[in-house]
Amino acid sequence: MERDQLAGLGAELRAQLRLLARVHQRLQDRLVLGLEGAAQMDSIAYQIHNLYCAAEDLLKLVATACENQVGSSGGWHRTLLLRMSEPVPGVRPALLSEELFDGMNRLRGFRHFVRHAYVTEIDPSQLRSNLTLALTLATELPLAVQRFMAELEGL
Repeated sequence: MERDQLAGLGAELRAQLRLLARVHQRLQDRLVLGLEGAAQMDSIAYQIHNLYCAAEDLLKLVATACENQVGSSGGWHRTLLLRMSEPVPGVRPALLSEELFDGMNRLRGFRHFVRHAYVTEIDPSQLRSNLTLALTLATELPLAVQRFMAELEGL
């Protein structure tokens, strides 16, 4: 990757990480009120959904910059996670560790549930487990991006 492209990608990733941090703060603000009540659980679930979407958008930035495509098939969300968990020799290192891939893949399923479960009540235990995954994602993804950019600069 050329120096100017690398600088541009770095700027885009930093901007996306700021958005991720804002969603993470919204999630933290909701958690102050606890996990009691359907409206509160819905609000927290929605912020988990938003956090996942912000993380996925970050992965799309990398895929677009390094591989010039994201994909449009029905399974592109999962394919994107798979691609970002594997290095492309001579092009880019892997962005997601096995643990981040696993957590994001599980959050991907929860995002789908939140998006399409119009009249289904959220199971509190499901919400708690996805909350744990989301909070881990919010702290681990910025570190993964730092490692990724350092390795990318070394190519």
